Amino acid sequence: MTQRLSRVGRALALGLAAFTLVGAAAAADDQRLRAAFVLRFAQYTQWSELPAGGQLQLCAAGLDGGDDEMRRLAGRNVGARVLQVSIIELPREAQACQVLVLGHDEPAQLRRWLRELGDAPVLVVGTRPEAWRAGVAIALLNEPQGLAFSINLSEARRRGLGLSAQMLKLAREVR
Repeated sequence: MTQRLSRVGRALALGLAAFTLVGAAAAADDQRLRAAFVLRFAQYTQWSELPAGGQLQLCAAGLDGGDDEMRRLAGRNVGARVLQVSIIELPREAQACQVLVLGHDEPAQLRRWLRELGDAPVLVVGTRPEAWRAGVAIALLNEPQGLAFSINLSEARRRGLGLSAQMLKLAREVR
């Protein structure tokens, strides 16, 4: 398997040793790597508000084949909480999420999802360049050197989220 990781991705991937990236096609490997990054993002995020209980809800929408890899994250620990995973289809369903992964590539659709969330304390991760331009907190981006990520710190703070300094140092871009 060819791991296409940038310098930034390599540093973050060191903490992802539990994820085995062997065998399958490159597309499946990319989806698995994206899921691993999303898990790590959740682990390095602090929420100003979390619902009572020991669960953290990760929701995914529009991933075009990446749903299975996101579902495999269910049961993983994020701090003292256990990750629950849902695949959702409607923006209004995102209100119950603490992490939302959007794979949509149409800017108007992305803005509709973000508008529906309002100021809710949801870590929104986009998997397409259009998501970065639409205003997600973290964008996973394919670059010639491999997978990288950019952070919109203003958006994260607006939603009441704290992102670790370690994650900020590893980002390709922070604005």
